[in-house]
Amino acid sequence: MRGIVLAGGLGTRMRPMTRVTNKHLLDVFDEPMIHFPILTLARAGIRDLVLVTGEEIDQFKTLLGDGDELGVRLSYAQQEGEQGIAHALLQAAPYLDDEPVVVILGDNIFQEDLRPYITSFEERSGGGKLLLKRVSLDDARRFGVASVNGDRITGIVEKPQNPDSDLVVVGCYMYDARVFDLIRSLEPSERGEYEITDVNNAYISTGEMSFDVLRGWWTDAGTPQSKLKASILVALNKGVTFHA
Repeated sequence: MRGIVLAGGLGTRMRPMTRVTNKHLLDVFDEPMIHFPILTLARAGIRDLVLVTGEEIDQFKTLLGDGDELGVRLSYAQQEGEQGIAHALLQAAPYLDDEPVVVILGDNIFQEDLRPYITSFEERSGGGKLLLKRVSLDDARRFGVASVNGDRITGIVEKPQNPDSDLVVVGCYMYDARVFDLIRSLEPSERGEYEITDVNNAYISTGEMSFDVLRGWWTDAGTPQSKLKASILVALNKGVTFHA
């Protein structure tokens, strides 16, 4: 089992800071944002990682090196241009053998240890697994919204104006090795990107996608508001107290 951290993108919602650096190198409380997905994978026992980013790749190498300080072994892959999350994931393929992967978006922060979810996926014979979280219907509009029927996920709609569910897809995906061939078969969406939702719906269409619902808190840190929220949650999780 290998880990992939996706840390590309233009970070337009975080400008002007992202005019000079990648958003995943910004701080969340007292650490760089990129530390959190790496440490999440390490805590879950996934220590061989590929980090995919864009033109700021040398900044990440300066900060993280070979990953030893965080207890992992890091390889680096570069995505040219803005072609979507699925395309970014594809850039990791040359660094991997025929093995399943756990993918985390670089701005996602999890309170829970993800090891039980990853272990349950490894015990399956292929397919994919998604982690879901209940949010307010207003907040659901920012994410991929999952429709669920009992223990079966039936579909995902990306950023719907009128969500049918309060269950959103968080930025952690688990796939068997077929995911890369699946991505190669995709067509770009209307916005010219290869969409991770299309990957997930492909697994769903063949009945090969399972899911779990997170119990602890989760947040992304991809907007000024959610980055502030993430910093507060991380601080509280570390036992920091705030005084007026």
